[in-house]
Amino acid sequence: MIWCNTTGPLFHKGWYHLFYQYNQESAVWGNITWGHAVSKDLIHWFHLPYAMVPDQWYDVNGVWTGSATILPDGQIIMLYTGDTTDAVQVQCLAYPANLSDPLLIDWVKSPSNPVLFPPPGIGSKDFRDPTTAWLSPGGDKWRITIGSKVNKTGISMVYETSDFIKYDLLDGYLHQVVGTGMWECIDFYPVSLTDSNGLDTSVNGAGVKHVMKASMDDDRHDYYAIGTYDPIGNKWTPDNPELDVGIGLRYDYGIFYASKTFYDHDKQRRILWGWISESDAEGLDLIKGWACVQSIPRTVVYDQKTGTDLLQWPVEELESLRGDSVEADVKLGPGSIVPVAIDSASQLDVEVSFELDQGAVEAAPEAGAGYDCTTSGGAANRGVLGPFGILVLADDNLTESTPIYFYVAKGPNGKTESHFCADELRSSQAPDVVKTVYGSSVPVVDGEKFTIRSLVDHSIVESFAQGGRRVITSRVYPTKAINGAARVFLFNNATGASVTVSLKMWTMGSADIRQFPL
Repeated sequence: MIWCNTTGPLFHKGWYHLFYQYNQESAVWGNITWGHAVSKDLIHWFHLPYAMVPDQWYDVNGVWTGSATILPDGQIIMLYTGDTTDAVQVQCLAYPANLSDPLLIDWVKSPSNPVLFPPPGIGSKDFRDPTTAWLSPGGDKWRITIGSKVNKTGISMVYETSDFIKYDLLDGYLHQVVGTGMWECIDFYPVSLTDSNGLDTSVNGAGVKHVMKASMDDDRHDYYAIGTYDPIGNKWTPDNPELDVGIGLRYDYGIFYASKTFYDHDKQRRILWGWISESDAEGLDLIKGWACVQSIPRTVVYDQKTGTDLLQWPVEELESLRGDSVEADVKLGPGSIVPVAIDSASQLDVEVSFELDQGAVEAAPEAGAGYDCTTSGGAANRGVLGPFGILVLADDNLTESTPIYFYVAKGPNGKTESHFCADELRSSQAPDVVKTVYGSSVPVVDGEKFTIRSLVDHSIVESFAQGGRRVITSRVYPTKAINGAARVFLFNNATGASVTVSLKMWTMGSADIRQFPL
């Protein structure tokens, strides 16, 4: 069985609902059905019967990605992409059979399906993944956007409807970026410039920006940009064209794709999920009988310090899994590595801050200009001002380890640029595993320490730098650093600077995931 990307998440009558693309027959993609799970706290989940299966001519080749819209009267609208008998991507409508049911077990496909076909000029296989709807300026109609491409230009088309059955395609594109290819799993939502709460998808006006996110089918990464939405002109404009969708910032610089947010009106926050795929051989997935997992749900807010980024952070409910804790304060000289004693390091929540010796930074010569995590060769390659960070899922002899670290480069003008990286090169001695170095530059605002929070769960490491300004998800497959043999180390592999480290770390319990006792 394969568990793929999130579709149509929502909150209803005290329950969080997660729908997901699921193949009940094999651990490879195909026979896409909507799995369904519910939770009271986003951590512990109950599996429910499948919500929708590919049983109609318009979705017989797959019930693909969709989004939920909750109307003011409480009605729930679910739009999704179906793949027809002729392999044409169409948009379809479904809704709960019984709104009074908190579990929303039964779903009805509209007799009007499909409600949208690819418009002229759009390929039959390039029309998918409708978004959550938002209100039009007049407040009497709803709008959705759907991703596609024209030649190699990624585009976002907008449709308007009053009943979710009949639609008008608005003139022009909400946005387009040349050279980015097919846009799928588009997400479009507002963020507050002043408040830490999330916003309902229909909010616009003063003190609000809009996030445009698209999953790039060409390179399998999720890109976002922050900008201004003009609903009258049906245009969204990025604040910085150099950081446009598909060429600028990413949600996550590791394995993370086909993500989806929803507005949690119960706690007034926007929550993000992403699909973490495998990086071992497909044959191994078939042997173990499953593939792919969901990320830990994250809140998403606007970064008021930089004004150019989003901040992603694990939902607060995750802290309920915390167990025993360890604290450490240590100064690491150049070339140092220090173990951190903890009983079991295979399930951890690690928070650590680093202060780089400022005198050494000022005295350092030009070093590391043009540094790039992905081509750096990893944490073993030393520079004057880095790398420094933590080793997780390491064994005693360091034959396996996954470094999560910073590297500070200094240019000829004396300015520094910080980089946040995750190194998988020595993460596993298993064959048939893709091992790489992930990462990007990361803004570190004046007065900030370097900070990392890493969530370690056996073969997955989700790491958040600078309060979630950058995130990297690593999929690793240790063979020695497993269960009680897993260790954690602090390290400073810089050649010319000391680092002062403050760490707090918790062992983590396991989420309770089971069938709902219907």
